[in-house]
Amino acid sequence: MLEPAYQADVVVVGAGVAGLSAAHRLTSAGVTTMVLEAAHGVGGRMATEKIDGFRLDRIGQLLSTAYPELRLTPGLGGLVLRPFAPGVLLHGDGRHHRAGVQPGTGGARGALHAVRALASAPRSPSAPRLPRRPVAVPGRQVSAPRSRSGAPLGTAVDQARLGAALTRLAGTPAERLLARPELPAGEALAARGLPARTIDGFLRPLLAALLCDPDLTTSSRCADLALRAFASGRLCVPEGGAEALPELLARTLPAGTVHTGVRVTSVSTTSVTTAEHGEIRCRAVLVATDARAAAELLPGLRVPEFHPVTVVHHTTDEPPGTGASLLLDADLGGPVAHTAVISRVDPSRAPAGRALVSSTVLGRPPGGVDTAVRMHLARLYGVSTARWETLAVHHTAEAVPAMRPPHDLRRPVRLIAGLYVCGDHRDTSTVQGALHSGHRASAAILADLGAGRSLHVADPVPTVPRAA
Repeated sequence: MLEPAYQADVVVVGAGVAGLSAAHRLTSAGVTTMVLEAAHGVGGRMATEKIDGFRLDRIGQLLSTAYPELRLTPGLGGLVLRPFAPGVLLHGDGRHHRAGVQPGTGGARGALHAVRALASAPRSPSAPRLPRRPVAVPGRQVSAPRSRSGAPLGTAVDQARLGAALTRLAGTPAERLLARPELPAGEALAARGLPARTIDGFLRPLLAALLCDPDLTTSSRCADLALRAFASGRLCVPEGGAEALPELLARTLPAGTVHTGVRVTSVSTTSVTTAEHGEIRCRAVLVATDARAAAELLPGLRVPEFHPVTVVHHTTDEPPGTGASLLLDADLGGPVAHTAVISRVDPSRAPAGRALVSSTVLGRPPGGVDTAVRMHLARLYGVSTARWETLAVHHTAEAVPAMRPPHDLRRPVRLIAGLYVCGDHRDTSTVQGALHSGHRASAAILADLGAGRSLHVADPVPTVPRAA
């Protein structure tokens, strides 16, 4: 008679990275937690398709080694991150130029050697021959012949100013960035005192890739945080595909915590109702789904606009000679926002003897997207793509929540006592934002329930036959 009338302390609805990271913090504090996921696998949009030995990300957002939550989230100690080559590789005026190389990642001499090697690689037949370009290294100036056009980073003085700006940004506390006046990112760039050529040739394509926002309508505060992470870390991807991160979180939770194939139809402060198992009672509910699904369970919750993303995966047995670089188009001459021979970054993503080239198109994809992407990739890499095999074209209409100003980077996670919400739509629309949102939600739940005391031993999910 004294048994509590609930089956778990907290029910988390959704097994994306936000919900799973919250579940880790809750279980670590002795709070019995049940994670319910409607799909038959964890991860949500961080999904990886497996085809003939290839691992193909559906969205493939770029991560940074500077993301604090990758280090702070329990359960991610075993995550292996595969970094891209330092900085990024820009394609401008028919040539490759390396930019954004940070101190301690090979130095000016190594970066200059890399650029010289790339400069001798085959160029697009239609591309004019230009002199070698200098390299942007924060805090340092590298002497190299300048082209008359100054493409794509401007003169050596311009590059030194860019390097100094990135160095300052890397050392600026996040709180100071969040206190800056807020504008759309594209408008804010023009007020930073950098030459238009540097902004258009480097910062715009870089931010578009980091934010999945080709028009740079994102809040300048979010853009500053993204540039700060770029300036203080290395761009990277999880080894084995994007799904490796949520799968690691799920695997390191206590056995029986995560239940897939369970669709939640309604929530309250003391229970959730599922299509398969009826009512499950609890002391608190955390809705950790995507924004649209959260609004269906929590009427009145705002649904943001979204940035669509299309990822096109090709394979070839003759990979282009760009190494493990992230390649951006400084000329914006086609649909591809960024591309990489991703198997050079993470060899586990392709079988031996094959290369995997993954390319991202932002916004609404053009008609005949694969043909348009192939033509653009031929110019970017300077090789024929006619014999490349298309493995998959993944289009996600609601891939990344938009963060247009005014954007609250810390939207409330506690709706009322007993009912909470988290996800990248409550923070920043990055993996870092999703993890941090889960961190904030779990802290609010622990404060309300009373952290540090064991509350209940979770009952198993009822084995009621699935409804027809």
